[in-house]
Amino acid sequence: MADNLSEALKTLKLSSADSATDSVESCLDCLLKALAHNNVEASEKIQQMGVLPMMPSLLATQNSCTPKVANIIAEVAKNEFMRSPCVEAGLIPPLVQLLNCKDQEVLLQTGRALGNICYDSHTLQAQLISMGVIPTLVKLLGVHAQNTALTEMCLIAFGNLAELESSKEQFASTNIAEVLVRLFRKQAEHDKKEMIFEVLAPLAENDVIKLQLVEAGLVECLLDVVGQTVDSEREEDVAQLKTASDLMVLLLLGDESMQKLFEGGKGSVFQRVLSWVPSNNHQLQLAGALAIANFARNDGNCIHMVDTGIVQRLLELLDRHVEEGNVTVQHAALSALRNLAIPVVNKAKMLSAGVADVVLKFLQSEMPPVQFKLLGTLRMLIDTQADAADQLGTNRKLVERLVEWCEAKDHAGVMGESNRLLSALIRHSKSKEVVRTVIQCGGVKHLVTMATSEHMIMQNEALVALGLIAALDLDSAEKDFVGATLVQVLHKLLTEEKSAPEIKYNSMILICSVMGSEPLHKEVQSLAFIDVVSKLRSHENKTVAHQASLTEQRLTAQS
Repeated sequence: MADNLSEALKTLKLSSADSATDSVESCLDCLLKALAHNNVEASEKIQQMGVLPMMPSLLATQNSCTPKVANIIAEVAKNEFMRSPCVEAGLIPPLVQLLNCKDQEVLLQTGRALGNICYDSHTLQAQLISMGVIPTLVKLLGVHAQNTALTEMCLIAFGNLAELESSKEQFASTNIAEVLVRLFRKQAEHDKKEMIFEVLAPLAENDVIKLQLVEAGLVECLLDVVGQTVDSEREEDVAQLKTASDLMVLLLLGDESMQKLFEGGKGSVFQRVLSWVPSNNHQLQLAGALAIANFARNDGNCIHMVDTGIVQRLLELLDRHVEEGNVTVQHAALSALRNLAIPVVNKAKMLSAGVADVVLKFLQSEMPPVQFKLLGTLRMLIDTQADAADQLGTNRKLVERLVEWCEAKDHAGVMGESNRLLSALIRHSKSKEVVRTVIQCGGVKHLVTMATSEHMIMQNEALVALGLIAALDLDSAEKDFVGATLVQVLHKLLTEEKSAPEIKYNSMILICSVMGSEPLHKEVQSLAFIDVVSKLRSHENKTVAHQASLTEQRLTAQS
């Protein structure tokens, strides 16, 4: 075999592209045979003999040799060490050119060759994209949908190219959505559907393509897949159900595609997805809850969904998962409730539906993602709802758990949300009982720390809550204020250049509120607050300047 190969390679080097095709063709056959016998060895030999640089001219003249030349390149490029030599030999441009030919065998081998050369190289794949292969391949797939091998080649190419961000714009300017949906409808076999799914998933991350897929009817295909696989135990059906329902949720992440499917809450797709929530299949419950969370991205949709009883379905789902404890389902259902609770008109309705009580059942959860959503849901619910804030703020179990989570150093999200909920309970209830509960459970020091947060909104929420504590029960809070060095923290906030006007304003209000406590009053005097405040009288913000004058008068009167 080796001698034959050497001979064939010599002959090939001597024959120019336009010489007797027969001798070239028999040499190519010999090369293919050698590659089939021992690919690595034959490839090394082809490289040593310097045959690769001849290939562009062989590809340039299309004849019966063309598919064989492309096939040889495809076989050689299976080896990683041969890919750079293929690029250096200038094989990519003539191969890309061949994608415009009509011969299906040439197209197949050319696609394989390009795929193997560019395998795992984002740089080369990006080069293919900039050479315009995407529209060409989409057209090919549309024309040759009957050719299984060519279809698979195109799908594999799309799967690789779609991972690159630069491809999305090009895909969006073709009719890829129609072509893929048409192809998907024809497929009966699981493996073929899987291949199309692998292309659809990365493409559907692009909002323009999401809408194109929805308009091309992908959603109906996905609902069919769900219908066919929901009751099956077979592993491949379970996998397909997951892929189809995940993709459905992904399509809903685009604002336009989501609104199109919502259809004012009357859309058949919206109704079908709702029916997933009470199903017995965890994957569908998850997708149903995530879909609701995605539909609940604007006030109009949220108000409509709460008015049509979706909250009840979510609460029933959560109740089923207190014991079953599927964390992803808990997380998704809580996300949906949190989003639904954003419009002001929904809060009271959701509270009277018992949302807070069901959410509190998850207070014992040890899973940070669930803790995070639970906190966010409660915080949304009590915003502007004094009675609910009062009720939750005097719930000792809840406040103790919040104080514990305020120390969750490993989970910044949970820590931040706990602090914010603690502050919200005080700010929205303005209740002495709530303040007392927070003091007794050890929450004051966390609110003082929160006032030093890097997020202005959190600083502000903390200062307002601390102001209410000082106003409603200074005696009980005094010890904690001293222990948490509140006065020093306020001094820093007032003297720091970067503190926002609101922060300076609320810090001065708080200084005035703590003056009634002897130890705190002494600290204020020892830190020469009068000088700090007096400088703020010339602050560019009029509200801050005015408050500085009032605070200075107060401090002077009590010095």
